Amino acid sequence: MPLSQKDLSTSLKMTPRLFQNDIAKSRNKSTFIMTPPTNYSRLSLNQYTTFSWNVEDAVKGCERAGLPWIGLWRDKVAEFGLENSACVARESGIKISSLCRGGMFPADSESERQKRIDDNRRAIDEAATLGTDTLVLVCGGLPDKDLSAARQMVYDGITAVVPYAQERGIKLGIEPLHPMYCADRNVIVTLGQANDFALQLNAAFPEYQMPVGVVIDVFHVWWDPQVFAEIQRARGIIFGFHICDWITPLPDVLKGRGMMGDGWIQLRKFREAIDAAGYDGPIEVEIFNETIWEMPPDKVLDLMKKRYAREVM
Repeated sequence: MPLSQKDLSTSLKMTPRLFQNDIAKSRNKSTFIMTPPTNYSRLSLNQYTTFSWNVEDAVKGCERAGLPWIGLWRDKVAEFGLENSACVARESGIKISSLCRGGMFPADSESERQKRIDDNRRAIDEAATLGTDTLVLVCGGLPDKDLSAARQMVYDGITAVVPYAQERGIKLGIEPLHPMYCADRNVIVTLGQANDFALQLNAAFPEYQMPVGVVIDVFHVWWDPQVFAEIQRARGIIFGFHICDWITPLPDVLKGRGMMGDGWIQLRKFREAIDAAGYDGPIEVEIFNETIWEMPPDKVLDLMKKRYAREVM
C-alpha cells in the first residue's frame, strides 16, 4: 500500500539522513517511466570510500558490484603488498584508475626535499607496477610562512620527477585541494593554479606529450566562481575526476565528505562540463566519512551506484 503523506513524514523522521533523499524522492511510485539502465563503465571506487577493506577486499567488492575501476592508495597497497595488489587487480580484470598519492614536495631543508623527490620516484614505480597510468599529486603544505616559496618547491619537485615519470609511462595529475588545507596539505588550492602549473610544466618539457595534468575533485573546487571556465581551460590535461558531496554542517575537516546527493554540489553539471572538456575517463567516488565507513562496504557500493545513476549521469 502506498505511504500516505503523514506516514512518509514519520518515516523520514525515523530514517538516517544518509537515506532520507532516497525515500523522499520515491513519492511518485504511481508513475513509472521506462529509462535506459545506467552505464557504469566509468564508475570507479576510490579505495578510501570503503576504508575497512584491504586491496583484495576492495577489488572483490568491485567485482561483486560490477564496477570496472578502482583507485588505490599507497598506504593500503603497502599493507597488502605491491606485487600482491598488482596480481589481485590483474587477475580480476579490474582496472586501476589512479594511485594516490605522490607530492608533498615542500620541506624546510634541501635534504628533506630530496627525500620527498625520491619518494615520488618510488610512487611512480609503484604506479607502473600496478598498471595504472596516473599518479595523483597532493602537492604539500607549508614548511614555514612563505607561501610563494612553498609553491616554488612544488614546481621544482614536479620538474625533478617528470622525466622519470615519462620513462615509466606515468602521468602526473596535480589535484588542487580546498583552501582550508593550504597550510598542512596542499598549497595549490584552485583549479586555476593547478592549470597554471601543469601548462607551464608541459611547456618546459616539449619533448613529452602532456606529462602533467590536473585531477578535479568536486569537494575541493565546487565553490570556485571560475571553476567551469578553468575546466574548459584544462581540455586535454584532465587526468582524473573525483566525486562526493559537500554536506553541512561539515562533520569533520578531513572526514567530512558526503555521499552524492546529500549535499550542495551540482554533480551532473560538473560531469557534463568535464565531458565537454574532452575527458571520458573513470569517475572515482572518493568519500572520507566515519558514518559511511561504519556501514557494510557492500552496502556502500550499492548506495554509491544508485546515487551515481541519480545524481551524476
